[in-house]
Amino acid sequence: MEGQAQVILEGIQKSFGDKEVLKGASFTFEKGNIYGLLGRNGSGKTTLFNCLSDELTPDAGKAWLVQNGERKELLPSDIGYVFATPILPDFLTGYEFLKFYMDINKDKITDPKPIDFYFDLVKIEKEDRHRLIKGYSHGMKNKIQLLCYMITRPPIMLLDEPLTSFDVVVALEMKQLLREIKKDHIIIFSTHILQLATDLCDEIVVLTGGQLEPVDSSMLHSKEFEEKIIEILKDEDGHEHQ
Repeated sequence: MEGQAQVILEGIQKSFGDKEVLKGASFTFEKGNIYGLLGRNGSGKTTLFNCLSDELTPDAGKAWLVQNGERKELLPSDIGYVFATPILPDFLTGYEFLKFYMDINKDKITDPKPIDFYFDLVKIEKEDRHRLIKGYSHGMKNKIQLLCYMITRPPIMLLDEPLTSFDVVVALEMKQLLREIKKDHIIIFSTHILQLATDLCDEIVVLTGGQLEPVDSSMLHSKEFEEKIIEILKDEDGHEHQ
């Protein structure tokens, strides 16, 4: 993905029955940054991701992709969506799945490499590559999921609550990988864990009251930043968003 790129959200709205979850969420995300989408549990982070990836249809609003000065509607094919709970075929080995994935997406792979190259990239050991995915740990499954999008390189990567269940070593490896690939992507990383967001992200956007609110990134590693986030995430009545 060459040149500059942006994802522009304009007034995304989504309700479930009488419950308004997204109330006109608008923001512009730029290529080369890792954005932390921060919000309390139930604030609508996954709903927003599902609206962007076409898992859900927004009630109103639009998402646009701007590349090299051209603006077009954001399509599901522009997005790599790394789910919190990986969805992979348990009956295949890691190697078989990656081979299958590369075969069906060969027209999207601009610079194909041998399968073992990709496994080396995410530090999956040789003896694990030919084991059934069924026996993989949660962290290994997440690595495979992320690897798929490192192969096809969609412009936008959505990561829904990743890293939260990893051990320390795997979490560090995944953070390093994301930092290495961020120059080529718009990466939006949802979490309710403040420390994870400040550790990994270049910019923080808070989803609160159904809208997106940016936080001054110059404050990112200061005590004032934490206080600001807590202040934003508190409802007027002090209750948690559901």
